[in-house]
Amino acid sequence: MPTTLSERLSRELEGLRESGLLISPKVLETPNRAHTRIDGRDVLNLASNNYLGFADHPALKERAEAYLREWGAGAGAVRGIAGTLRIHEDFEQQLAEFKHTGSALVLHSGFTTNQGVLGALLQPDDLVISDELNHASIIDGLRLTKATKKIFKHADIADLERVLQENDSDGLKLVVTDGVFSMDGDIAPLDKIVEVARRYGAVTYVDDAHGSGVLGADGRGTVHHFGFEHADDVIQVGTLSKAWGGVGGYAAGHADLRQLLINRARPYLFSTAQPPAVVGALSAALEEVQRDPSLMERLWDNTRYFKAGIEALGFDHMGSQTPITPVVFGEAPAAFEASRRLLERGIFATGIGFPTVPLGKARIRNIVTAEHTRDDLDRALEAYSAVGKELGVI
Repeated sequence: MPTTLSERLSRELEGLRESGLLISPKVLETPNRAHTRIDGRDVLNLASNNYLGFADHPALKERAEAYLREWGAGAGAVRGIAGTLRIHEDFEQQLAEFKHTGSALVLHSGFTTNQGVLGALLQPDDLVISDELNHASIIDGLRLTKATKKIFKHADIADLERVLQENDSDGLKLVVTDGVFSMDGDIAPLDKIVEVARRYGAVTYVDDAHGSGVLGADGRGTVHHFGFEHADDVIQVGTLSKAWGGVGGYAAGHADLRQLLINRARPYLFSTAQPPAVVGALSAALEEVQRDPSLMERLWDNTRYFKAGIEALGFDHMGSQTPITPVVFGEAPAAFEASRRLLERGIFATGIGFPTVPLGKARIRNIVTAEHTRDDLDRALEAYSAVGKELGVI
């Protein structure tokens, strides 16, 4: 007898329950800011990617409203048919100038951007070498291509060179890495990666989802942080959600990259364009981060303070170098229990387990933002101290 849908769903869900990996997302009852409300209770939010506080920023909301009123609720079509509004191209030019690249194109999410760009670039005779901890969207994007795929050990330059030495191609060679790794919070050694890639004639591809808006002057990203923003052999992709407070993805780089993607990137070709209000908010975000340098300053002041506090308590934060601060609890049930106990103390910080992170490395991933105050962070550290001692982690 064939498996029924009910049997499949029941078996899969029961397996997740038994392994302690079944998740039920919390529902926020107010905007996603440093303070929000869950189940009718005000909580301190350490779970969001809202690095600069843009998700509910007055300047972004004002611009979104203006674009909504002038340009309507939706674009009405895919970009290649009748969905490209003047504001879409204006924003892409603004983004290219901000990133210091020859061109930029906006897609629908960071996830689909990796699918679209990798799918458009890579052909069967190409070689791609990917960091073992790259984001799931890179992994899935590469699965859709027919290029030869190889893995190098996380941020290990010697292993990257070994893979390049042992493998060659007459086609395009592409080294793929996250700019900032989303679960560990470390920064890719991009200076060394680009150097080795160039030595073997390879292009470097950087997913800067958690670096854009966080690293580099005015948040221009990891590529800018290492000084490669004008390089034609470095491709930047990322999201417009996290630090930028909206939704969408982007690809920026060589002047001809945009035109190829317009013609070949399937998510671009087969998805309706971004709504005008989103475009307006994103345009305002790029202006605001350059207008107000205190946003980045507060983000990094808060980051340094919180990391120092976590270290002083005796927790393992895995050497994180960015506002992403993991606190390791070991197995998933322990991390989920710690998250539950923190929430009881008014701290919203989400437990993360396998398969998002390796077995035995379950953690709570904290992200401090420019909106948090010193009192907020002290309150969070006090709660972590109590929960860590209760669970025997510190």
